[in-house]
Amino acid sequence: MNDVIVGGMRFTLDLSKPLYEQVLNQIRSSIAKGEIALGEKIPSVRELAQALKITPNTVMRAYQELERDQLTETRRGQGTFITSNAEAVASIRTSLAEEAIQEFLSKMYSIGFTLDDIQHLLTHKGGQEG
Repeated sequence: MNDVIVGGMRFTLDLSKPLYEQVLNQIRSSIAKGEIALGEKIPSVRELAQALKITPNTVMRAYQELERDQLTETRRGQGTFITSNAEAVASIRTSLAEEAIQEFLSKMYSIGFTLDDIQHLLTHKGGQEG
Protein backbone atom coordinates (compact mmCIF):
# COMPACT_ATOMS: atom_id res chain seq x y z
CA MET A 1 0.00 0.00 0.00
CA ASN A 2 2.24 2.76 -1.28
CA ASP A 3 1.06 6.30 -1.86
CA VAL A 4 1.00 7.34 -5.50
CA ILE A 5 0.53 10.98 -6.49
CA VAL A 6 -1.06 11.55 -9.88
CA GLY A 7 -2.14 14.96 -11.13
CA GLY A 8 -2.02 16.42 -7.63
CA MET A 9 -4.16 13.61 -6.19
CA ARG A 10 -2.82 11.13 -3.64
CA PHE A 11 -3.90 7.50 -3.94
CA THR A 12 -3.34 4.63 -1.55
CA LEU A 13 -4.71 1.34 -2.84
CA ASP A 14 -5.43 -1.75 -0.76
CA LEU A 15 -5.54 -4.77 -3.06
CA SER A 16 -7.89 -6.60 -0.67
CA LYS A 17 -10.71 -4.10 -1.41
CA PRO A 18 -12.50 -3.23 -4.68
CA LEU A 19 -10.13 -0.95 -6.60
CA TYR A 20 -12.77 1.08 -8.43
CA GLU A 21 -14.45 1.99 -5.11
CA GLN A 22 -11.11 3.09 -3.67
CA VAL A 23 -10.32 5.27 -6.69
CA LEU A 24 -13.84 6.70 -6.61
CA ASN A 25 -13.81 7.41 -2.87
CA GLN A 26 -10.33 8.91 -2.89
CA ILE A 27 -11.21 11.29 -5.73
CA ARG A 28 -14.52 12.21 -4.03
CA SER A 29 -12.64 12.91 -0.82
CA SER A 30 -10.05 15.06 -2.62
CA ILE A 31 -12.83 17.07 -4.23
CA ALA A 32 -14.69 17.48 -0.92
CA LYS A 33 -11.54 18.63 0.87
CA GLY A 34 -10.75 21.12 -1.87
CA GLU A 35 -7.49 19.40 -2.80
CA ILE A 36 -8.67 19.49 -6.42
CA ALA A 37 -9.95 22.88 -7.58
CA LEU A 38 -13.30 23.37 -9.27
CA GLY A 39 -12.86 23.16 -13.04
CA GLU A 40 -9.45 21.49 -12.75
CA LYS A 41 -8.48 18.87 -15.33
CA ILE A 42 -7.88 15.40 -13.90
CA PRO A 43 -5.62 12.71 -15.38
CA SER A 44 -6.90 10.72 -18.34
CA VAL A 45 -8.22 7.22 -17.72
CA ARG A 46 -5.11 5.72 -19.30
CA GLU A 47 -2.71 8.00 -17.40
CA LEU A 48 -4.29 7.23 -14.01
CA ALA A 49 -4.52 3.50 -14.76
CA GLN A 50 -0.83 3.35 -15.70
CA ALA A 51 0.26 5.33 -12.63
CA LEU A 52 -1.80 3.16 -10.27
CA LYS A 53 -0.96 -0.08 -12.14
CA ILE A 54 -4.63 -1.00 -12.55
CA THR A 55 -6.78 -1.61 -15.62
CA PRO A 56 -8.24 1.32 -17.55
CA ASN A 57 -11.71 -0.27 -17.13
CA THR A 58 -11.37 0.14 -13.35
CA VAL A 59 -10.58 3.84 -13.69
CA MET A 60 -13.30 4.30 -16.33
CA ARG A 61 -15.89 2.83 -13.96
CA ALA A 62 -14.87 5.28 -11.21
CA TYR A 63 -14.90 8.22 -13.65
CA GLN A 64 -18.38 7.24 -14.91
CA GLU A 65 -19.71 7.24 -11.37
CA LEU A 66 -18.12 10.63 -10.67
CA GLU A 67 -19.84 11.98 -13.75
CA ARG A 68 -23.19 10.47 -12.65
CA ASP A 69 -22.70 12.25 -9.30
CA GLN A 70 -22.11 15.46 -11.29
CA LEU A 71 -18.66 15.85 -9.76
CA THR A 72 -16.89 15.68 -13.11
CA GLU A 73 -17.65 16.55 -16.69
CA THR A 74 -16.07 15.15 -19.82
CA ARG A 75 -15.30 17.59 -22.59
CA ARG A 76 -14.92 15.97 -25.97
CA GLY A 77 -11.31 16.16 -27.10
CA GLN A 78 -10.16 17.92 -23.92
CA GLY A 79 -10.51 15.36 -21.13
CA THR A 80 -12.24 15.09 -17.79
CA PHE A 81 -12.60 18.06 -15.47
CA ILE A 82 -13.85 18.59 -11.93
CA THR A 83 -17.23 20.27 -12.01
CA SER A 84 -17.48 24.04 -11.67
CA ASN A 85 -20.70 23.57 -9.70
CA ALA A 86 -19.91 24.45 -6.06
CA GLU A 87 -23.36 23.17 -4.99
CA ALA A 88 -22.58 19.66 -6.29
CA VAL A 89 -19.33 19.68 -4.31
CA ALA A 90 -21.09 20.94 -1.17
CA SER A 91 -23.68 18.20 -1.58
CA ILE A 92 -21.10 15.41 -1.83
CA ARG A 93 -19.19 16.91 1.11
CA THR A 94 -22.35 16.79 3.23
CA SER A 95 -23.06 13.26 2.05
CA LEU A 96 -19.55 12.11 3.01
CA ALA A 97 -19.92 13.74 6.43
CA GLU A 98 -23.25 12.01 7.01
CA GLU A 99 -21.73 8.64 6.04
CA ALA A 100 -18.83 9.21 8.45
CA ILE A 101 -21.21 10.13 11.27
CA GLN A 102 -23.35 7.06 10.64
CA GLU A 103 -20.28 4.79 10.63
CA PHE A 104 -19.04 6.41 13.84
CA LEU A 105 -22.40 6.04 15.59
CA SER A 106 -22.81 2.43 14.46
CA LYS A 107 -19.36 1.58 15.79
CA MET A 108 -20.02 3.33 19.12
CA TYR A 109 -23.39 1.59 19.55
CA SER A 110 -21.78 -1.77 18.71
CA ILE A 111 -19.32 -1.39 21.59
CA GLY A 112 -22.06 -0.51 24.04
CA PHE A 113 -22.17 3.29 24.14
CA THR A 114 -25.48 5.13 24.44
CA LEU A 115 -26.21 8.42 22.71
CA ASP A 116 -25.68 10.20 26.06
CA ASP A 117 -22.28 8.48 26.47
CA ILE A 118 -21.29 9.53 22.96
CA GLN A 119 -22.38 13.13 23.50
CA HIS A 120 -20.43 13.25 26.78
CA LEU A 121 -17.29 11.94 25.08
CA LEU A 122 -17.64 14.39 22.21
CA THR A 123 -18.18 17.31 24.57
CA HIS A 124 -15.03 16.48 26.51
CA LYS A 125 -12.89 15.23 23.62
CA GLY A 126 -14.43 17.21 20.76
CA GLY A 127 -11.98 20.09 20.67
CA GLN A 128 -8.94 17.83 20.75
CA GLU A 129 -7.48 16.33 17.59
CA GLY A 130 -5.92 12.88 17.48
